[in-house]
Amino acid sequence: MNQRFMDQLKPSTANSSPLTPIGFLERAATVYADCPSIVYDSISYTWSQTYRRCLKMASSICSLGIVPGEVVSVLAPNIPAMYELHFAVPMAGAVLNTINLRLDSRTVSVLFLHAQPKLVFVDHQSVSLVLEALSLFPSGFRRPLLVSIMEGESEYPAEKGDFHGSYEQMVSMGSSDFNWVLPKSEYDPLTLNYTSGTTSSPKGVVHSHRGAFIIALDSLLEWSVPKEPVYMWTLPMFHANGWSYTWGMAAVGGINICLRKFDASVIYANIRQHKVSHMCGAPVVLNMLSNVPDGKPLERPVHILTAGAPPPAAVLFKTESLGFVVSHGYGLTETGGLVVCCSWKQNWNKFPAAERARLKARQGVRTVGMAEVDVIDPESGKSVARDGKTLGEIVLRGGCIMLGYLKDPESTSKSMKNGWFFTGDVGVMHPDGYLEVKDRSKDVIISGGENLSSVEVESILYTHPAVNEAAVVARPDEFWGETPCAFVSLKEGIKQKPTESDVIAFCREKLPRYMVPKTVVFKDELPKTSTGKIQKFLLRNMAAAMGASKMSRL
Repeated sequence: MNQRFMDQLKPSTANSSPLTPIGFLERAATVYADCPSIVYDSISYTWSQTYRRCLKMASSICSLGIVPGEVVSVLAPNIPAMYELHFAVPMAGAVLNTINLRLDSRTVSVLFLHAQPKLVFVDHQSVSLVLEALSLFPSGFRRPLLVSIMEGESEYPAEKGDFHGSYEQMVSMGSSDFNWVLPKSEYDPLTLNYTSGTTSSPKGVVHSHRGAFIIALDSLLEWSVPKEPVYMWTLPMFHANGWSYTWGMAAVGGINICLRKFDASVIYANIRQHKVSHMCGAPVVLNMLSNVPDGKPLERPVHILTAGAPPPAAVLFKTESLGFVVSHGYGLTETGGLVVCCSWKQNWNKFPAAERARLKARQGVRTVGMAEVDVIDPESGKSVARDGKTLGEIVLRGGCIMLGYLKDPESTSKSMKNGWFFTGDVGVMHPDGYLEVKDRSKDVIISGGENLSSVEVESILYTHPAVNEAAVVARPDEFWGETPCAFVSLKEGIKQKPTESDVIAFCREKLPRYMVPKTVVFKDELPKTSTGKIQKFLLRNMAAAMGASKMSRL
């Protein structure tokens, strides 16, 4: 009987307003009006000022004829303009596309041709990169409008004719009374992000307003971020929109400490000066922080969230001993942020330090906002055994999963099928329900028919007292098919550098024989992306160029 009446209750305008993270800024301008929003060198803004600046920029963007759904690209480091554009571009109804600064001109040109932005904001240090990328356009292809982001005493680009004006000119010319553009549907596109390692076949990940809203609040909840934190930008905002904390900091009225570039000394100086409470970064950032010569612990705890690659337990242990509170998670460009986190259990604090570090190196369990996470056998489609050993593909289901890949229905349907998003990552499920990533499917080494995890070998290499960085890839082998090849960089100041034989002998004491690296290559520094991920495809190419091992004594 009640069912008939229940069926009469439908969504209405009052109860189904589109979810969007852009509204976080409007609220912050009221709740945190006079509180600092952005600090960058001598520049400082409050939340009410940031809101007005974003309204004025959105107004100017619209005045250029940019209409809802069109793409606006940005090439900039972690500076105030980059943060503001995360709000101003969608406030104009446009789709925000942040581009990796470390890409070469050819790749940037490919991304421009694929995304077809109508407007591009360019940091003054990237002007030559963008102009060179545009020079590679096919004849007759429409070029976007360019706006330069100037700074301090930096000179206006010599190629003035290519630029519509400067960022600050657009802010000054805009209207603070502008009515920002609400999405008609919460599934309207908000961002276009390209996966790392983009080549001539770019994968443009499109996220909706709804997905960004969910991941932003979910990420704050999972990390237990309080109101008015001091957040330092050591994670590039162009990497999955800073794992959604660009919008999240507005929701909690945080102070955004912006950094154009940084090293360990800059990080520690800003922690002391601004009393930083939170920061994010790839494991390479943890490694950077843990190798500081003075080794002095922090005056107060700093929460650091890491993801992007499984951090070695040895690096986690060293970082925490300095006073950092490390949280570890897992996500992809396609999820917009972290959707699996190693939620810590209080009774784990009783365990020895080495065991705590081992547990924290696992990626963990789904976040509250994620519907379901599993590890399945790719052939049967069934869940693998929860034994911490059986490998399978990690699959996800939830509201923050991307809408799909732009102009690539084949890849979209291939990755999203049977009700799951297939990540391409290999992992295991432990008996306690915690997930551990073992490898990218393409990074699994098959030696003599045995699947071995490069991550597991790397975790052992990181325990060697002389090793600073380690990455393991497959090298062709005439007998075994493939064998592990380790690329390592050594810590500075090491008096007696280990030889290849020393490193192999070290691994033999700690690993099954088939997992021991057959080859060890020493490098001054391992190649990385701008987000700190080691570029294994380059190392695989190097290993392949060595040719096949002719005789393996495993």
